[in-house]
Amino acid sequence: MRCPFCGHIEDKVVDSRESREGDAIRRRRECLKCGRRFTSYERLEELPILIVKKDGRREAFDPHKLMRGMTAACQKRPVPLGRLEEVAGDIQARLMEMSDRELPSRQLGEMVMDALKGLDSVAYVRFASVYRDFKDLPDFVKALEGLMVPPPSPVPAARPTVPVRPAPPRPKAQPQPPPADGLPFASTPLFPGVEPEPPGHPKRRKTR
Repeated sequence: MRCPFCGHIEDKVVDSRESREGDAIRRRRECLKCGRRFTSYERLEELPILIVKKDGRREAFDPHKLMRGMTAACQKRPVPLGRLEEVAGDIQARLMEMSDRELPSRQLGEMVMDALKGLDSVAYVRFASVYRDFKDLPDFVKALEGLMVPPPSPVPAARPTVPVRPAPPRPKAQPQPPPADGLPFASTPLFPGVEPEPPGHPKRRKTR
């Protein structure tokens, strides 16, 4: 590298350090002719990302503009600034990984809305109202439908089970006392109202 003091093209690197942002390397050089030291920076060559507008115009992607839009949508909302910086950095990293260096503004807006939907629902509706240019109430209703969680399907109530009661034990048959006439069974008269004869010797029939 040419010395800025004497114009000599030969030098040596005394010190190399990475920049605080991590996008450049700072090198401290010393001229081999005059001995004076100077600093050079080595950066990666990056192709700009172009955002294609609705009318066909193209403009370079501005991360500061992205951050301003997200900050305005999250105004007076419980969203930390550090979290917004992380989301903006993630979106920029995704843009840098794309093979196509031109991106429609509609696609960039969808990426921002998806990120805000996970951060804060109010910020999501605010950004969507500006980005999609809501005109009337149905437009807001459509945006809110994406945030509504469908209610869980009702679970049918279980039928109460009736406890089955065991059958009561049958009473044991009580032994009956023997009848008074000494017979194993109770005798009944053949002719009601006529007393049976007591047991004894049979009477002899009179012969004629």
